[in-house]
Amino acid sequence: MSAEFRAPATSYLAAPEPPTLADIGKAASRLDGPAVFTPLVESPLLNDRLDCRLLAKAEVLQRTGSFKFRGAFNRLSKLSEDERRLGVVAYSSGNHAQGVAAAARIVGASATIFMPKDAPAMKVLNTRRYGAEVRFYDRATESREEMAEALAHERGAVLVRPYEDPDVIAGQGTVGLEIASDARRLGIRLDAVLVPCGGGGLSAGTALAIAETNPETRVYSVEPQGFDDMARSLAAGARKRIAGGGHSMCDALLMPEPGALTFAVAQGRLAGGLAVGDAATRRAMVTVFADLNLVVEPSGAVALAAVLAEAIERAGRTLCVVLTGGNVDPEIFSEVLASEGWPPA
Repeated sequence: MSAEFRAPATSYLAAPEPPTLADIGKAASRLDGPAVFTPLVESPLLNDRLDCRLLAKAEVLQRTGSFKFRGAFNRLSKLSEDERRLGVVAYSSGNHAQGVAAAARIVGASATIFMPKDAPAMKVLNTRRYGAEVRFYDRATESREEMAEALAHERGAVLVRPYEDPDVIAGQGTVGLEIASDARRLGIRLDAVLVPCGGGGLSAGTALAIAETNPETRVYSVEPQGFDDMARSLAAGARKRIAGGGHSMCDALLMPEPGALTFAVAQGRLAGGLAVGDAATRRAMVTVFADLNLVVEPSGAVALAAVLAEAIERAGRTLCVVLTGGNVDPEIFSEVLASEGWPPA
């Protein structure tokens, strides 16, 4: 970064205040209408096989096919007239990109999104379809944060971070609020909620909402093996950065370190972190398709993968997993089905 570089006007001058349950409630009001109150779905046959009651929060049915629309819209709905005129900038491997692009279209702002060159083709295509400009970067050699901050500074635009933003976390926290609401409506006592985790916005927001409304329910983050930075950080009581060089098919969860703000919210509210390998994730993708009639992307399947792999006790318990997104390239999904022997003979 050049010595002359100045942080954009939209950067925080000081660490932002973490969101509260009241902030999540306000986000729910803003999202009422633009977003989908997604259902909890289950399969009696799957419950029998797993010896537990398993409920799946189907964020694959959310606008843009991912929970990311929630945080993006909550943030963009608060833009001033001048901020809308100058537009927004974001960076994402795909789902935040689509969420920001769709939210920007709704509020009448332009959007420029930095996406990795290896982002799934469907996510790139959909981001463009919502009207955003896509600029590519190399994960290995370029800093998306620096590139996005520089462009936001140049344009005077608002930088919409994927998780290090209290409004984004509050928007994602509406997932937890809805889970708690549906559980009460159905008379269900949830033993645990499992949430896929990348930067930690969803897991932190969900943990905050559940801790305040259903304190007896334990919330766990779930990450790919080798990218379990949140799990390691929770165990250590401080943010830990993982070494590079790992690989996972879960493109949306490949963060080296939890966000400072997300970890501050998650610490003391998440009961712990779990990690699963790609083999379990593939099995979870097929299970969702076969038993729940839904399509889920690899990153969106890791919470269910943790249950299938018995990374958490399940016998006789009531568990909820968040299926965070369904934006998977058809070729990848077909390959996963074939590798897992689907359709069965």
